Formats: sequence, C-alpha cells, structure tokens
Amino acid sequence: MRKRAILLFFVFFPFAALAQSARDNADDAGRLVKALDLRAGSVVGEIGAGSGELTVLLAKAVGETGRVFSNELNAERRAEIASAAAAAGLKNVVIVEGAPADANLPEGCCDAVFMRNVYHHFADPPSMNGSLFRAVKPGGRIAVMDFAPSGTESETPAGRAEQTHHGVSAASVARELRAAGFIDDTSEHVRGGMFIVVARRPSTP
Repeated sequence: MRKRAILLFFVFFPFAALAQSARDNADDAGRLVKALDLRAGSVVGEIGAGSGELTVLLAKAVGETGRVFSNELNAERRAEIASAAAAAGLKNVVIVEGAPADANLPEGCCDAVFMRNVYHHFADPPSMNGSLFRAVKPGGRIAVMDFAPSGTESETPAGRAEQTHHGVSAASVARELRAAGFIDDTSEHVRGGMFIVVARRPSTP
C-alpha cells in the first residue's frame, strides 16, 4: 500500500510572496514535488502561500486522496485561497489561520512542509522552526525557498524583512533548521537570488 505523505500549506504574511509568473509557479511546484517526494495521497503544508497559487498546483499533484493545509494570517488572503481552490474544483484544501511563531498544526501530522519567500519574515525562527519540527512526522521533510539579500544580511532575524537587509541567506536557513533538530540539509540555486534548502526530521529520536 502506498505510503501516505502529508503536505501542509501555510499562508502567513500578506506581503510575503514576491510576484511570480505562471511559469515560475509551475517550475516551483515541480521542484517541490520532487524535493519533498510528493505523490498521489500526499498531505502537504505551506507557510506563506499568498493567494494560493502553489496551494492549487500541489493540491492537483496530490490528488483527491491527498490534502493541502493552506495557513494564512490575513483573512482576505484566506478568502482568496478558498476562491482559487473552488474555481479549480478542489476539495482537498484545508485553510488554517496562521500565527507568527507557530504553525498551529497537530504534532506529527505531516510528512512534508514548505514555504516560499516567507522564511525571512520570521522574527522568531527558533519558535517557528520548533513548531514545524513537531508538526513533521519522523522522516518527514521541510523545504524553504527564499532569496538572499542584495546587500549585507541582517544581524538579527527581525531585520531580515527590512528593505535595507531584505532577504536571508541559505546558510542562515540551514543553520537555523539544524538548530531546531532537522538534519541532512542541502541547498541549491533556483533562479535569480532565490535558493531552496531541503532538510528532514530524523527517522528516530
């Protein structure tokens, strides 16, 4: 019997996602499906899904037996996600109200979580990453897509969203994921200044 994975989509920050073209969204969805080993029946979570572009694409990828949890702080964005899912005829999208430093997910519920252009908004990475670690079941994966600052990286997480230091480095993301307990992190260039860091929760304590 094919193992069921869990994909969770979380939308946190109303201005987190940069403008992406339809091609970018399709490419990123394909990259995430491969990096997180997603398939029919998977359940995934996204932190910062914006208006739901990736939520819709990955909900289609995991099929009717899969599920997508789309978590968002902003009520208007949550409504946009619901509309996008309905327009696509999807019934496997669950919208969850987000919190700034907590994924608000049951412990051990997920095989995979991801986010795009959102990590640099985390003012308290240890708390959020700890929440994500608890939500991912043993052996589950996490993928962080984000962009490096054009200049010097902020010395503190709270400054990463400021215009002067806008962005975060792949090295900082990997270091903070390891601090939360994730292992086997890898990183690669996506496009422009964007990168993806993939890590996993250990299979055993």
